[in-house]
Amino acid sequence: MQPLPHHYRARARAAGNGSVLVGAEGLPEIETHAPPEFGGPEGYWSPEALLIAAIADCYILSFRASARASSLPWLSLAVDVEGVLEKSEGMTHFTRFTISPRLAIAPGTSETLAGAVLRSAKRACLVTNSLTGDCELAPTVHVVARDDAAASA
Repeated sequence: MQPLPHHYRARARAAGNGSVLVGAEGLPEIETHAPPEFGGPEGYWSPEALLIAAIADCYILSFRASARASSLPWLSLAVDVEGVLEKSEGMTHFTRFTISPRLAIAPGTSETLAGAVLRSAKRACLVTNSLTGDCELAPTVHVVARDDAAASA
């Protein structure tokens, strides 16, 4: 890792109603819209979906680092995230997030260590550490044969 602080930049552009193009230097632009709950069309990324996806992505990257540091052998990991958007104190904001990782490990791997690494990944996730809504973890660990790992996560 490079020394901190790190600086990240993104840009968005739009004309009138319709889509917003979001990008960053060296990355392709993606087309976003308001989510259907706010009158936007189905089938497009929205700021809300991007935020939730960023949590899932960052959690997996944090898990990889924690697993490597703990010497945890693992087969696969899938993460679902749910964010709850509410209005309180006159502001609409995400009030809580639930991260539901499903970890597949081989027989003989310590489930206790696997659970500890899953919790460690939540503490290490810089995206969730940057949010104000409550963030809870609801992990599941599956012991599976190596051949079944991809299907179980």
